[in-house]
Amino acid sequence: MPTGLVKWYDVEKKFGFLTSDDGAEVFVHGTAVASSAALKPGQRVEFGVADGKRGLQALAVTVLDTPPSVAKAVAKSKRKPAEDLAILLEDVIKVLDGVSTTLRRGHYPNDDQARKVAAVLRAVATDLDV
Repeated sequence: MPTGLVKWYDVEKKFGFLTSDDGAEVFVHGTAVASSAALKPGQRVEFGVADGKRGLQALAVTVLDTPPSVAKAVAKSKRKPAEDLAILLEDVIKVLDGVSTTLRRGHYPNDDQARKVAAVLRAVATDLDV
């Protein structure tokens, strides 16, 4: 399979271009990207190629290497201690238990409560996923 680099990729529009190792420019659509990963300029990728109506088109794009994320390195250095996160998770479990009780009674939580619970879950997920 040919390999190359991501030249550019628009995450919102889900398309972009790759530059193959032999210098050819190849169109890539989001549906061809494995595991729906967002491609970033400079990433090394492996892909199949088909000759489309407007030129070469990538098929089955797989990211070979992910450039190191400076943001993740900084976030990892600022992680909460595991003991603090354990206490936080215990509190989240209590909150979710209350939400599940409400759902079992056939009602959704009110919009304000739902937003707060969702925000807490996103924050905990961010702390865990570094």
